[in-house]
Amino acid sequence: MSTSISLNQRPNYIFPLVVIGSLFFIFGFVTWANGSLIPFLQIACELTQAQSFYVTSAFFASYFIMALPASYILKKLGFKNGMSLGLFIMAIGALLFIPAANSRSYPLFLIGLYVIATGLTLLQTASNPYVTVLGPIESAAKRISIMGVCNKIAGILAILILGGIILKNADAFKAKLATLTGAAKEAELDALASRIVGPYIIIAIAFAVLAVIIYFIKLPEVKDEEQDAKDHVPTNKKNILQFPHLVLGAIAIFFYVGVEVISYDTFANFGVSIGYTLDEAKTFATFTGYALIAGYLLGIFLIPKYISQRKALIISVILSMLLVVIAILNKGMIAVVCFALLGFSNAIMWPAIWPLAIQGLGRFTKIGAALLIMGIVGGAILPPLYGKLTEATGSNQTAYLMMIPCYLYILYYALAGYKAGKK
Repeated sequence: MSTSISLNQRPNYIFPLVVIGSLFFIFGFVTWANGSLIPFLQIACELTQAQSFYVTSAFFASYFIMALPASYILKKLGFKNGMSLGLFIMAIGALLFIPAANSRSYPLFLIGLYVIATGLTLLQTASNPYVTVLGPIESAAKRISIMGVCNKIAGILAILILGGIILKNADAFKAKLATLTGAAKEAELDALASRIVGPYIIIAIAFAVLAVIIYFIKLPEVKDEEQDAKDHVPTNKKNILQFPHLVLGAIAIFFYVGVEVISYDTFANFGVSIGYTLDEAKTFATFTGYALIAGYLLGIFLIPKYISQRKALIISVILSMLLVVIAILNKGMIAVVCFALLGFSNAIMWPAIWPLAIQGLGRFTKIGAALLIMGIVGGAILPPLYGKLTEATGSNQTAYLMMIPCYLYILYYALAGYKAGKK
């Protein structure tokens, strides 16, 4: 049984934050693993660049499709049990990588990713609003930034560990593969695909163990009626569509997730396109991870003592657009550094958008969180669109111009959209 948080006398929430921090670590590992999976599957399953980005489509589409069902599950099971169930589902998805690797079946890999993301949807729908309402709304961005540090440390480890295993000597392997045909080529591709089995067995075991741990520990639960009392929700509010700031916030999440996924999942291909080898470029996304951590730490220090969540969001968006333009117009290390620094400028966006969008929802908090989670589908739609633009323009760099209108919408939300429908 989980205990209820009293809104007048909240318990110390350090322990719950530690538990949720472990979940954000998992979010980061499995999400950033896609950055290594894209070039890996492109080789192992003999895909075009555009086809390889279906990895992000399969992964992030689940957020859109499963978010509302996840909110209903959370309403029935509560935050804690919902998190435990999500972890078990993720373990099942990770195990699907075994038959996918053995058969070198790209569709089966995509199914496994979809199942993992289904469990992750449940975790995200529970954990993000949980962190938001676990303390004062004014400092929510600080708490989410702490979670972001856990998330990005895991992401860096995913690239270094998983990428180091499945993309080891990738350039030499591709050169050797080009000299082979028939059965010899198939044997080499099978051997490459088998590299992924061991890591995902370990990942599945870790998910299952953590699911059991979370099921048996005690976490404070947030009751709908308590949230209503805190947020002063009028009785005439009947559904989440009566909160325009929430709907506009979900769209902001859509564009934010899309550009963030582009910024790290395409980094390896970006590096190759400007002259680096795949062995060099395969770890470039770790630079984004370090920059994200730096951005989160700065947010933790500044918000809300020195700057509000909203003002931090405005500055971050403007800086992001500037970095994109510089990365497009340059080559070599200047382009790489500017692209990596997108991690720094992107860092505060998720922590700032969430509390702005979810503030004042009361009993609609869980369903409102589901709507925001649906916005994560931007990670399924925008990266493949980037891939298509790359093929159409013949330039990885030029295609990044699509990020500018995405950032412009987020800027609109920070300036005006966040207060739509509020008195």
